[in-house]
Amino acid sequence: MTYSYDQLREFTFSMLTKIGCPESDAKTATDVLLSADLRGVDSHGVARLSGYVRLWEKGRINATPNVKVVHETPSTAVVDGDGGLGLVVAPFAMKVAIEKAKIAGTGWVSVKNSNHYGIAGYHAMQALEHDMIGISLTNASPLVAPTFSQERLLGTNPISVAIPAKNQPAFVADMATTTAANGKLEILQRKGMDTPTGWVQDKDGNPTTSATGVKEGGALLPLGGDREHGSHKGYALGSIVDIFSAVLSGANYGPWVPPFVAFLDPDPNPVGEGIGHFFGAMRVDAFRPADEFKAHMDNWISRFREAKPTPGNEKVLIPGDPERELETIRMKEGIPLLDPVVKDLTELGERFGVKF
Repeated sequence: MTYSYDQLREFTFSMLTKIGCPESDAKTATDVLLSADLRGVDSHGVARLSGYVRLWEKGRINATPNVKVVHETPSTAVVDGDGGLGLVVAPFAMKVAIEKAKIAGTGWVSVKNSNHYGIAGYHAMQALEHDMIGISLTNASPLVAPTFSQERLLGTNPISVAIPAKNQPAFVADMATTTAANGKLEILQRKGMDTPTGWVQDKDGNPTTSATGVKEGGALLPLGGDREHGSHKGYALGSIVDIFSAVLSGANYGPWVPPFVAFLDPDPNPVGEGIGHFFGAMRVDAFRPADEFKAHMDNWISRFREAKPTPGNEKVLIPGDPERELETIRMKEGIPLLDPVVKDLTELGERFGVKF
């Protein structure tokens, strides 16, 4: 079924206020969630809402956090999320990075004691309106086996970088450091479909195409899928995200990162506080005049768009193109939701007296 942006926005906002979020926080969190649905990252949009609510019911999310800076220098800071929704903590931390960049040229913020923060791209893109480059990283529940490992030690640990241009749309890279994000497995499970080869290994470390492979004790694979296709590089990228997000901030890292699902309890012997994020904001004019840089970004983007496509493909895409185009379509035509998601949200609303 298809729902308008306003319908989903009203429901999500109402649900978040029902669990005790102040209206300003509920608005911020709603904006982050709905941005995922608009941009086609359906696994991180309203489909996740019931997951956040279940974590709140288990006492693992603080609906009224006192998010604050606990350590800083002129260009860096550590933010304590006080167990709040990552959807609220992350925008606060990105704002700190931007404000520091205004003064120092660059701003770098590491976050501890947070939760799942939605799509990485939303936070990186906050820098664009300030003529800044935005960077957004987060660690996540350990579902990923490093190259040659049977154990799940890393999360999907996404990286997003947003770069402003002048007349061309911004360059926005937003990607997991695994071959596929866990949310894509969830979508395939709802559709009753298998995964492509190279996404998952089973509990014994063998390749599998079962969309339930991770639930059955297996693991997601780093970007590349196997050593021959460069999985050691995906493993390295995921490790960098983990270290920047958590070892640097004092959050949990590696296998100690708390699970997103409420039916699994966090490790009883944590090495830090909550989930960790890392944000960067770089003022373009700290390097060269902003208009000059953005004109050259236009030139860079235009040249890549003009590249001769391979047989069977219409054009070469710039990172951010598919999401931006889909956002325009979905804002006009509505956001499609799978039947299991509709059922889940309907039942969630009924429990809290909010009509879906």
